[in-house]
Formats: sequence, structure tokens, C-alpha cells
Amino acid sequence: MPDQSINRLAFAAERWLLPAGIEETLPAEAEAIERLRRELLDLFSSWGYRLVIPPFIEYLESLLTGTGKDLELKTFKLTDQLTGRLMGVRADMTPQVARIEARHLRSDQPVRLCYLGTVLYALPDGVARSRSPIQLGAELYGHGGIESDGEVLCLMLETLRRAGVGDVHLDLGHVGIFRGLARQARLGAEDEAVLYDALQRKAVSEIEALLAPLKKPASAMIRDLAVLNGGEEILSAAARRLSKASPEVRAALDSLRALAEALRGRFPEVPVHFDLAELRGYRYHTGVVFAAFVPGSGQEIARGGRYDNIGRDFGRARPATGFSADLKALMRVRASAEEARQQDGILAPWSAAPELQVMVQELRDAGERVIYALPGQKADARSLGCTRRIVERKGRFHLSESDE
Repeated sequence: MPDQSINRLAFAAERWLLPAGIEETLPAEAEAIERLRRELLDLFSSWGYRLVIPPFIEYLESLLTGTGKDLELKTFKLTDQLTGRLMGVRADMTPQVARIEARHLRSDQPVRLCYLGTVLYALPDGVARSRSPIQLGAELYGHGGIESDGEVLCLMLETLRRAGVGDVHLDLGHVGIFRGLARQARLGAEDEAVLYDALQRKAVSEIEALLAPLKKPASAMIRDLAVLNGGEEILSAAARRLSKASPEVRAALDSLRALAEALRGRFPEVPVHFDLAELRGYRYHTGVVFAAFVPGSGQEIARGGRYDNIGRDFGRARPATGFSADLKALMRVRASAEEARQQDGILAPWSAAPELQVMVQELRDAGERVIYALPGQKADARSLGCTRRIVERKGRFHLSESDE
């Protein structure tokens, strides 16, 4: 009998077991996420970014078209019972939004779109990360200048500020620098891929060994990329070391310098780290790349960059730049003020008195959180997140600033 009881307990426990990286969101956090969702969508709207809602599931060949090809391993696949065709659950909304812009909007003017919704990963994106993040982002199509890169970058930083994320550090790079030098050195696709991997690891000796047989002027400049990282002074050093680079490379450096000036004027408190070997998203990014970090987190909390021609496979190759973040991740690093706000509700006694009903309605209309203590309930204000009470004295109702 004891063994049967243990087995029943073990079976019951497994009923509540969730897959790794899949989590439930309890009331306090869910409410905070919803408030932040509304605030950020309002922010995007105030900048002119219009909301789109792509489908959660699509036919696989559509979902993995274009830049979506890189999502193959992350995408959950299943069979459509109606057609027998393979379908996929979205792992990134960016390619879907590009398709919407290319197929449905088709404007000759710049188009600003934003999105927010759950995505699903077959494999986690980094250590201890959720496999069901709530992805939010903004995309600007139809403008290829540094001005649109600056707008999107500033919107990302403003998004983090609105989310209560403090002490943000920004990493800034440009994939066009390495890509231009690789073309100048006439590197083949295989050599370029191997060098790309070595640059990400800053493996200087390995890079030198790979470049030694080439004996071309561009080789030394590629090697220098591994050490060209630091503050804004790096851009001046790069201008000297890459002085013999192609116009394409020098234009990329000019873009970084222009962004640095714009950020200095708009967000002077944000430290900016430049890394000319940073090739995040190299296979699909075409220009500026950036990521935001906070102390204590080894992974970025927001990222983005330029990916021109993202809509080519949908029949419309337009310039594009944008950023994305995980709303859940933003909540994890949000300022503690949000938690304090959650613990500032008002506990009301259960009563049909018209005066009380009017008072409760007025408080709720003013944005207060009011909870009734139901009959028979042991009213523990603290456990309900209430620091104040409505109390009755001599037949009149009053708001008390104490939960006692």
C-alpha cells in the first residue's frame, strides 16, 4: 500500500510538470506584463508605428522563407490535419512582418510597423531562457539612410526606459565593415565563414594563421578588427588603421560615427561600446547592428539592426531596419517600483450600501485597485496586496491609509 501511495503522488506531480523553458505567469506578474504591454504599444503608436498581428502558425515553407531560413532548428513543426501539409509555430515575428509589408501594404513611402505576441522555440535561445517569450518589436521599411537607423535605435532605448530598465549599456557594430574587407581581400565563401567564426571569438592568433596565406593589404585590416573595440575613440583608431579600405568600409565607419553623435545628444547617459568584429546576425544583417545589455545579465535584453531587402522573397526588396525584445525579459529586470505598486491596493468591506458602491467605483475610475473582502473571508489585506482599507465609522465609509 505505501508503494501505491508513493506512485500515485509521483503520477499526480507529473501532471503539473511543464516542459523545460515553458512557464506559467501568475497574477501579479501577468498584470504587470499587461500594463507594460499597453504602455509600450502606446509608445510605438506615438512614434508613428502601426500595430500588426501575424498568425501564430503557418505553412512551413512560408514561415521559413527568406531570413526565416535561419529559424529552422528553432521552429516547432506539426502536420495540418486538414491538408496534410507541414506547419510551423512562429519562432520570430520579424520575417512575418516583412511579408505583411511587402505583400499587403506596398507603399512607396517609409512604413513603420510594430508587433507584440508570443513566439515559441523548439530549442532555448541561450542558457536558462524562456522557450515562449513575448516578442515585441518595431520595423521601419523604405528608408536606407542612417537617420532611420538612428530613429529605431532611439526608440529601442526609449522602450527600455519606459519599461523601467536602468543602467543600460549599448553595443554597436556594422557588418558592412567585415563584409567589405572580405570582398576587398577576395575571400571565398568558405574562408569568409571560418574568419567570421574566429572574429566572434576574438581569436587573434587563429585569425593571423588564416590570413597569412592571402598576403593582401586587406588581410591586415581584417586582423585589426579583432582589437578594434572600446569607446568612441575606437572610431578614430579605425579610421587610421582602415585608411586603405574600400569606400564601402569607410562609409560604414561614417555611419557609426553619425550614430554616435546622435546618441550623445539624445541619450548622453547611455554608455556605448563599439565592436568592429561584432557580426551578430551576419547572414541577414546588412549594416548597423546593436544590442542592449544590463549589468548581471550576460545576454542582451534587446537587439536589432539593418537588414535591407528582407522582403525580397515576398516580391518587394526594400531597405529595412528594426529591433526586438522579450517582454518577459524586460519584466525580469524592471525597476522594483512595479512590485511596490502591486502592493498598494485597497481592501473594501462587503456591503450593499450605495455609498460604498459609489466610493468603490470612483476609486476604480481613478485607477485604484479595489478588492472586496467577501463574506466569511478572513480579510488579510497584506496577502491580497492591499496597504489601505475602506472602513465604516458611524454609518459613513472612509479610506484609511493603513491596512490595520
